[in-house]
Amino acid sequence: MTQSDPRAIIEAARQGGYAVGAFNMHNDETAEALVWAAERADAPVFLQVGRAIIPHMGVKRAYELTKRIAERSNAQYVIHLDHGSWDEVMEAIRLGFTSIMYDGAHLPFEENIATTRRVVEIAHAFGIPVEAELGKIPDVGESVDWNDYYTDVEEARRFVRETGIDYLAISVGIVHGVIPGLQTEPINIERIREIREATGIPLVLHGASGLTDEEVNDAKAAGVHKFNADTDLRHAFRRGFESVWAKGDRQLEEAMAEGRRLMVDATEEKIRLYGCAGKTAALRKAA
Repeated sequence: MTQSDPRAIIEAARQGGYAVGAFNMHNDETAEALVWAAERADAPVFLQVGRAIIPHMGVKRAYELTKRIAERSNAQYVIHLDHGSWDEVMEAIRLGFTSIMYDGAHLPFEENIATTRRVVEIAHAFGIPVEAELGKIPDVGESVDWNDYYTDVEEARRFVRETGIDYLAISVGIVHGVIPGLQTEPINIERIREIREATGIPLVLHGASGLTDEEVNDAKAAGVHKFNADTDLRHAFRRGFESVWAKGDRQLEEAMAEGRRLMVDATEEKIRLYGCAGKTAALRKAA
């Protein structure tokens, strides 16, 4: 299959009150797990070239790996650049990505607006929607003052108006990563509603592995229509891998196959929680 229209997928989620899953691949087996789960759940999926794989093999090789696996499947998919720098975004556009996230959240606010606006101008000229981030997302276990990390509502209003982005990733109490047993800050659902009302565009939550089912459902109702999750899926792959590897003198391929099997199950569970299972047929008919 070829890549699907990300705007149509997100707009259908917005209209239908559900969200789509965006997941990172790390090798052939993890990419296969994502598309196999999407096939099994009859769901659209964002296949993300993320911050772990880019230093490992670069944007081009990661894209080629993902494209090769995805094209062999019947999944409805989008290949998405996650947390891209300026140079990575430009390379992704040349390679044929159909969805990108430019991450200027580390920049001063005015500079973030200016650089993001330029990315949008270039990407939109190629018909590519742009996600950007406003606010700061800490790593799990960090001690932070959340008032300094939450996305500011008025800044979000201005940021969206002046950049023309299609989707906004926000900080509302989420963290990158998961530490089993560690209590984390409940996400601020009211802040999500306020940002949605101020911006009028679909919102994205990164770090979704740490969310409870109730938080996911509340966030969907408040305006989140794309969830980025990676840690829970990697942990599933690791459990499968280690269950075989611990037996001693086993083939690497056997261990990776068991990791893939558990990651398929974990990914399908996320897809069903987000509400996008069974949506492929309607999306393809609408296209």
